[in-house]
Amino acid sequence: MITKTKNPIIGIAFGCIFALFTVQVQAQEFSIGPKFGISQGDIRVNGEGFTTGESKLGYHLGLFARLGGNRIFLQPEILYTNTGGEIQSSQNQSQVNYAVSFNRIDTPILFGFKIANFFRIQAGPALSFLINSDVDTNTTGVPLPDYNQTTLGYQAGIGVDIANMILDLKYEGPIGKQADSIAGFPTDQRQNQLILSLGIRLF
Repeated sequence: MITKTKNPIIGIAFGCIFALFTVQVQAQEFSIGPKFGISQGDIRVNGEGFTTGESKLGYHLGLFARLGGNRIFLQPEILYTNTGGEIQSSQNQSQVNYAVSFNRIDTPILFGFKIANFFRIQAGPALSFLINSDVDTNTTGVPLPDYNQTTLGYQAGIGVDIANMILDLKYEGPIGKQADSIAGFPTDQRQNQLILSLGIRLF
């Protein structure tokens, strides 16, 4: 649950907005364009009788911007993302599978450093807003997870620039839990993704 006091997300958001403004004022480069790609996601679960199952192939699409100088840059993005994973349970001497799918809006803000004008390393926070979630299970009559509407994670990776194309390979990890229980049992569920995406700089 996100409370109205002592919320780290608020501090990070204000810090990113200030950094975005600072870089924009000093920017020597500005570009914007569409971005899309695929991801391999899973749900890491920690709870008695529960294990991480198969990963899920997902996708994302949206917009990115690039602001900065010859070496240091800021790359905010807004993306519609489909991801998820599988959770397996061995409660009561039987295996139950939970195939989870998330549709959400992701807003990563990446701080990066260019090497040789075409290779990049980058990392930053990623705030996600859940649109909806779906849980498909092979059993009935069990309570399903109540997933948080807002979660905070991080992204880190590398990228290359070729002409007006940007190619990014990133890992996304969680900072907080995505849910606290499944089937009525306490768990620590966290989303992970390996992300490959292509962006097209319009200018």
